[in-house]
Amino acid sequence: MLKNDKWILEQAQKGMIEPFESLLVREVDNRPVISYGLSSYGYDLRLAPSDFRVFRHIPGTIVNPKRFDSENLESVPLKTDEDGSFFIIPANSYALGVSLERLKIPANITVVCIGKSTMARCGIIANITPAEASWEGYLTLEFSNASSADCRIYANEGVLQLLFLEGEPCQTTYADRFGKYQDQPQFVTLARV
Repeated sequence: MLKNDKWILEQAQKGMIEPFESLLVREVDNRPVISYGLSSYGYDLRLAPSDFRVFRHIPGTIVNPKRFDSENLESVPLKTDEDGSFFIIPANSYALGVSLERLKIPANITVVCIGKSTMARCGIIANITPAEASWEGYLTLEFSNASSADCRIYANEGVLQLLFLEGEPCQTTYADRFGKYQDQPQFVTLARV
């Protein structure tokens, strides 16, 4: 069952999302922002300003998830202007960021992360990823710029939506099996096998 705003608010008060915005925020200090916070059946997560990396094009290099080389990623500087703080994702490239919010998922819930339509309309595709039962930490976020133009992605603003799905209690949670991405810090976590 897809969980609603009332349930999300109750769970957030127990520490499921920190920091938590109980309203859908669309403006900060009289400046429009890409919405974040609680929605009817989800939560719009923000991008942290702390770490953002873009895949570099190195001719002849093959990215191998079993032997991931951090040299394939290049840190991108945070820039700021009258519209806010942002990173640039080059045209036709892929980037990794991290969530501003820390999550602590209940044992009978799995979260699906999906892109926001505002970002999709600019060519930014957020990879659909799960946060499994009893997972904790800061999500590493994956973005693809499918457009032929460089694109901004704003820190401290909404970048994707979390959908909370309740199921029958599972036999083994992500925490029980000591999942390799458990307790991620607020920095990009690279592929692990």
